Parts: sequence; structure tokens; C-alpha cells
Amino acid sequence: MLSDVLAWVLALCAVVAGALVFRFDSMARATFALLAALLCVAGEVLLLGLEYLGVVIVLMMTIEMAVMAVFMIMFMMNPAGLMPMTMLHNTRAAAALCAALFALLATGVLTTDWPRATGRPPADPTFELGMSLMGPQMLTMMTLGTALFATIVATVVLATRRGRYDRWGDDLRAARPDDPARGGVGK
Repeated sequence: MLSDVLAWVLALCAVVAGALVFRFDSMARATFALLAALLCVAGEVLLLGLEYLGVVIVLMMTIEMAVMAVFMIMFMMNPAGLMPMTMLHNTRAAAALCAALFALLATGVLTTDWPRATGRPPADPTFELGMSLMGPQMLTMMTLGTALFATIVATVVLATRRGRYDRWGDDLRAARPDDPARGGVGK
């Protein structure tokens, strides 16, 4: 019963957050409203018992929306919503298309003869999900993911000219840092 109530609450929050994406006149706020909607969807997936997919959705969407917010703030003309703007374009055609699509999908859901579940759940659902998604290439994808992560870390490390302790010089116990570039903490 509690999971049913939580599912409805998450569904309502996802719809409200999705609608707020189009109400905000700040790209950064719209990005975080979209993140809230996607996190509610991840909660729904977790309620369905798909922990792996739910956590993956949370991680991917959080990182993706954070990066998107940074780029929105850097490159958009109106990142903070200081000047009025709208996210809506061609509203009549979009509303008609959305209503028609909703009616089509609702009709499909209500008129489809859904199959009954057969068999039992696998002993290790995570392994079976990985096999169905990746097939025999699971090891390749895991290796590729590790290599991509190492590449990201290496590029960040190589992109910084100064290390963490450069401002202290050779003596890390010095009372004051000998920092050639003034500013920041410990001027």
C-alpha cells in the first residue's frame, strides 16, 4: 500500500517538475526542474524493484544535468532568467500533437491484451540484465568504461598547471604559503 502511494506521489512530482521546465524563464532553473522530474522517474524504477537501473538513472541524470547547467550558464544569453524569455514555441501545434499522442498511447495501454508472466525471476537479476543489454560483450563494456573513466581523470589532472600543494613549496609545514599567484585562500 505504501509503495502504491509513493508511486503516485513520485508520478505527480515528475509531471509537476516536467511542467515547471516550461514555466521557468531561466535555463539553469529549467535544467534542475528537469533533473527533479528524472529523479522522480528513477524513484519509480526503484519501486519496480530494478535497483540497478534506478541507480544508473540517478547517476547518469544527475551528472548529465549538472554538466548541462554549467554549459547553459556559460553559453546561454539569459542563464539566470533576468530577462523575460519563454521555452514555448509553436504552442498550438505542440498541444495538438501531445493530446493526439496521449490519446493514442492511452488507447494502446487500455486495449492491449497484456501477456501473463511465466516462469520465475532469475537468481541474479543484475547479471541477467547485463547479459540482455550487452550480451557477451559485457567484459568489453566494463573495460571500456574503466578506460573512459581513467581518460577523464587523466585529462583533468593534465589540464591543471599547478598541483594541490604547489602554493606551499617544498616545506608543507610552513606557517604561510609561498604562493607566486596571489589570491584565493591564505593570501
